[in-house]
Amino acid sequence: MQAVCQEAGPAAAAAAAEGACPGARLGRSGSVKVHVASRENVALMAVVALLAAVTAFALATMDFGKATFPAACIEALEDFAAMMLTPGLSGHFTLVDVVEGLFVSLALALLTTLIGAVIAFVLGLLASSNLSSRAVSNVIKALMSVARAVPTILWVLVFSVAIGLGPEAAVTGLLFHSVAYLVKAYSESFEEVDPGVLEALRAAGASWWQVVMRGVVPEKASEMLSWTFLRLEINFVNAVAVGAVAGAGGIGYQLFLAGGFYYDIHEVGLISYLCLAVAVVLEVAATRLRARLTTTR
Repeated sequence: MQAVCQEAGPAAAAAAAEGACPGARLGRSGSVKVHVASRENVALMAVVALLAAVTAFALATMDFGKATFPAACIEALEDFAAMMLTPGLSGHFTLVDVVEGLFVSLALALLTTLIGAVIAFVLGLLASSNLSSRAVSNVIKALMSVARAVPTILWVLVFSVAIGLGPEAAVTGLLFHSVAYLVKAYSESFEEVDPGVLEALRAAGASWWQVVMRGVVPEKASEMLSWTFLRLEINFVNAVAVGAVAGAGGIGYQLFLAGGFYYDIHEVGLISYLCLAVAVVLEVAATRLRARLTTTR
C-alpha cells in the first residue's frame, strides 16, 4: 500500500479516498496531495515561531526613550537614504587618506589569502581521504573544524592580546580562519576527483606528488581558484571589520571613526561605496580568470 501511495494515478487516488494513505488528500483535479509532517519540519516551525514571538516581545517591551518605534524607523530610513544618496567627505579625511586606507585593507586580505591558500593546499591534500590515510584525514578535518568554529573576530582578539595590536595580529587572526575554511573547500574538492584517474597514475608508477600534480590539480584548478577568490572577498570584509579592533588601520579604522566618533553618515556612505567597488572588481577578476583557465584547459 505504501508503494501505491507514492505513485500518481487512479490507484493512488483511490487509496487516498479510502483513507489508506495517511497524510494524503485529493485536490480539485483528482490528484493526490501528500503532506508529511516530519519531526524536523515541526521542530523547525516551532523554533521559527518561538523566535518570532521573542522578537515581537522584545520590540513591544524595548525602551525607545522619547522616540516611538515608527518614528525611529522613519529616521533610520532617512539616515540610510542620506548615507547612500549623498556620500562625500566632510573634512575629517582626505580622498588620499581614504584610498590609502582602502589599499591597506586590501593588502591585508591579499596577504592573508595567499599565505592561507598555500598552507591550505598542503593540508587539503593530507585531509583528502583519497590521497591520504584515514587517520591523518580525520585528525586534520577535526582540527580545522575547531578552528573554523571560532569566529574570525575572536581569533583576531586572541592574537591582539598575545602579540599586541597591529597588522601582525590582524593577519594571524585572519589566517587561522582562512586556512580552516580553505582546507575544507579544497579537501572536499580533491575527494571528488575520478578514482579511475588516480588509480591509473598509481598503476603507471607515478609518485604521490606526480599523482597530485597530474591528476588532481589540473582537474580542480578552476574550483580552487573560485574558492580562493571567494575567501579573498571574505578576508577583505573581515579586514575592514577588524581594522579598528586589531589596530591594523586601513579603511576599517576610518569607517569606525566616521560612524562611531564623528557621526558623519556622508563619509560612511563614501567608504561603503568604495568597499562595494572593491568587491565588484574582485568578482569580475575572478570570473575572467576562471573563464580563461577553463578555455586553456
